[in-house]
Amino acid sequence: MAHLLIYDTTLRDGTQREGLALSVDDKLRIAHKLDDLGIAYIEGGYPASNPKDALFFQQARNQTWHHATICAFGMTRRKNTPAHQDATLKALLGANTAVVTVVGKTWDVHVEHVLETTLDENLAMIADSVAYLRQQGRTVFYDAEHFFDGLRANPSYALATIRAAADAGAHTIILCDTNGGSLPGQIRAGVEAVAAISSLPLGIHTHNDGGLAVANTLVAVEAGCTHVQGTINGYGERCGNADLCVVIPNLEIKMGYTCLPAGRLSHLTEVSRYVAEVANLPRDAHIPFVGQSAFAHKGGMHIDAIMKYEHSYQHIDPALVGNTKRILVSELAGKGSVVYKASEYGLSSRSPAQARQVIAQIKDMEQRGFQFEGAEASFELLLRRAEEGYTPPFEMLDFTVLVEKRHAARSDKMIAEATVKLRVGDQIMHTAAEGNGPVHALDTATRKALLAFYPQIAAVALDDYKVRILDGDAGTAAVVRVLISSSDGTRSWNTVGSSTNIIEASWLALADSLEYPLLVRNGVKKV
Repeated sequence: MAHLLIYDTTLRDGTQREGLALSVDDKLRIAHKLDDLGIAYIEGGYPASNPKDALFFQQARNQTWHHATICAFGMTRRKNTPAHQDATLKALLGANTAVVTVVGKTWDVHVEHVLETTLDENLAMIADSVAYLRQQGRTVFYDAEHFFDGLRANPSYALATIRAAADAGAHTIILCDTNGGSLPGQIRAGVEAVAAISSLPLGIHTHNDGGLAVANTLVAVEAGCTHVQGTINGYGERCGNADLCVVIPNLEIKMGYTCLPAGRLSHLTEVSRYVAEVANLPRDAHIPFVGQSAFAHKGGMHIDAIMKYEHSYQHIDPALVGNTKRILVSELAGKGSVVYKASEYGLSSRSPAQARQVIAQIKDMEQRGFQFEGAEASFELLLRRAEEGYTPPFEMLDFTVLVEKRHAARSDKMIAEATVKLRVGDQIMHTAAEGNGPVHALDTATRKALLAFYPQIAAVALDDYKVRILDGDAGTAAVVRVLISSSDGTRSWNTVGSSTNIIEASWLALADSLEYPLLVRNGVKKV
């Protein structure tokens, strides 16, 4: 089985994504996660561009790397500047990495209109830079920027730049689709053209501007590339880079190559989510292989088939990449969905008649604005409340919420106060609390009433609160859906409420968010 070398550039090219910024500590944490995954090369940054990247290399030198080689990135020497005097090359050497990646111009348009130099000087810039870095004992990866655009515009010159790097001692030639606009056939032809003039190992670096970065990467490997560049979650400038979370499983599972050490592929989903968290970016649920929705099934016919034959609607076993299948519940669900989810929650098996009754209830509730596919805790509570003998940990008897703005106070501050009356067992609790707003006041008053009975409520935090208007044409009389995300430091859950009254919708979601973690108290399950 052929082995491919994976080169991750999340810490350099990935950070060019709009809205993504990493501290030195962030970069080191991600680098160690990539090292644990078994990535062969990690591009740490461009040491000549900013002090942060220079500090990363300084700190990385003193840390242990089990699988990865840390690489520094830089440009060829400047025009009309001797290599040994060039500031960028000095910074590359100052990073003190065994491998350096140097990028040069391939497209004659860039040489003449961006660098504003001659084609011959650009060839000298490439050759001098690679040769100088080799003389300093470095392994040199050469990134041929805009190679495929350059090959189409001026084939003989584009190939001359490759020869310049190869003859000067480059270890690997990486062909870059920098503008991300090439088609798979053009990528294949470009790789084959270079393979015909050079025996050096070839690599591929693609961008996703045409939505083809992954496809172009796979085609390049088929054509002979053994070095594959990309980023975690496809982060990168404009539309991003080739997503290694999609590229790697396709190469390993579908095409039979090895990219990671044995057993590490199953950590890919974990790495994808970890990098998103450190980058403080929302996770894309729909990324193939590693997204939360990558193996989510909603249609009743699909779910019925999945229950009978696992792979009937799944292209791989989710466990291979560390993911899991999910059965969603909605108005599209069949009785199989309800039976499956009941079993998943450890509930007693439901008859077809019971399942149909639950489905009818779901359809009625979704007609009124509820949606359970993003609020599985509320759905689980719906099933549990239908179980014989289920006793809710608390029951809301009534509540009042007041919002005031008092001119006498000579302040712009709004005042919100909630009064709640709850039944817990045979006791009635009547409490009041203020809050920043009506929902906060209601939450605070409810917790105040429950804490004496359920101290674990103190650990429950509301992490997110979303309101969606479902029928905007109704204006302020519209039905609203409220989704609440909560956690207790160990796990998280989502709940939903819907009503034409935003306070009632919020209360329904809030009540579920507090009842769900109390199931353990009633001996129903451990949350």
